[in-house]
Amino acid sequence: MRAARRFVFELPAADFARTTRVSVELHGSLAHTGRGHNTDTAMMLGLSGELPDEIDIARVPIIIADIKARHQLSLLGQRDIAFTPATDIIFNLRDLLPVHSNGMTFRAFENDALIAERIMYSVGGGFVVDEDEVFVGAPRGDERAPPFAFNTMRALLLMAEREHKRVVELLRANEFALRSEAETNDFLDRVIATMFACIDRGLNTEGMLPGGLKVMRRASGIHKKLVIEKSNLANLPHQIMDWVSVYAIAVNEENAAGGRVVTAPTNGAAGVVPAVMRYAHDFCGATQQQMRDYLLVSSAIGALCKMNASISGAEVGCQGEVGSASAMAAAGLAAVLGASDTQIENAAEIALEHHLGMTCDPIGGLVQIPCIERNAMGAIKAISATSLAMRGDGIHHVTLDQAIDTMRRTGADMQTQYKETSLGGLAVRLVEC
Repeated sequence: MRAARRFVFELPAADFARTTRVSVELHGSLAHTGRGHNTDTAMMLGLSGELPDEIDIARVPIIIADIKARHQLSLLGQRDIAFTPATDIIFNLRDLLPVHSNGMTFRAFENDALIAERIMYSVGGGFVVDEDEVFVGAPRGDERAPPFAFNTMRALLLMAEREHKRVVELLRANEFALRSEAETNDFLDRVIATMFACIDRGLNTEGMLPGGLKVMRRASGIHKKLVIEKSNLANLPHQIMDWVSVYAIAVNEENAAGGRVVTAPTNGAAGVVPAVMRYAHDFCGATQQQMRDYLLVSSAIGALCKMNASISGAEVGCQGEVGSASAMAAAGLAAVLGASDTQIENAAEIALEHHLGMTCDPIGGLVQIPCIERNAMGAIKAISATSLAMRGDGIHHVTLDQAIDTMRRTGADMQTQYKETSLGGLAVRLVEC
């Protein structure tokens, strides 16, 4: 959605005025799983000028139905142009683009004459880049350096030691150098509220998920049983983990249904970080400030995974999505529970280490099986990793940086069919009759 909007938004004014039709060609994993991932819907919304964090989700079916019925699209919401989804969204299953598996070619036409063409890549986590953008994900003109810049966990730990501060204090200082404390906290609070609202919607919504696999939503039913058991004081200690699982499942059912989720670090892995944060809030008494710190620490771990390996299932498999998310959540939870900086690093490393080699194999290209349950397992692993790390003194043999580099190397060695193409693994085990 962001890529499509950006293509049109950044057209020169003269070209925008001349455009009578646009087309989108999807390559690689986007072509193979685009229909299951609602990529075609996202493209139409982006070309219409919509943004994922602002659009009224209830209006999405209405907008798409109108485009299909009229064979027209309101470009950036300003004027109608010709657009037929069946022919103007092309799923190219043959040709890969050079930079990344998630490649897109946008074209603008005046009648039949091509007037603009642009290639973009979706590199994971909602980040869209051109071939010429070196600093991945940064808006042009906003490449300011924070006071405590880091590109490895070792560098971050050494800076904290040198400054006699905790890692989370450095991360706060980085954010406050780029925007005010009030602005930073307002944004973090918005993320927390959006994550919790997504969980709550998922816990209170029933029915069948779209896409044709006939997968029924389970979070609501599980939640009702847990509430009854809690009121009857029938909970066993391990059932707290059932609450964590249902939080993650709720988020990923919302994602599968086209609801609003927070990309953390990706949509397919969006349930892990909020589920563990909700656990910290509901069962560990985390305050609002502690949850802000949870997000800051989690984001730092996600940034390291993205910089030094990948968070894209199309590039390294699900180890880069749920694995990175689990490491993020483990580090965030450790920070909430008062762990030392080395214990925080250890928690992230343990969580990531035990996702290494995980394939991305969505059945039917839909982010449902095994993705929904995989988020629940990633959340559970994150909590276990935090517990193990905090039982130790922070000393460990494998560093987080080494685990991230191993994820990168493993992803490079992984065959393409196991990286979000729906061509291998569980994706080919389910045979439709």
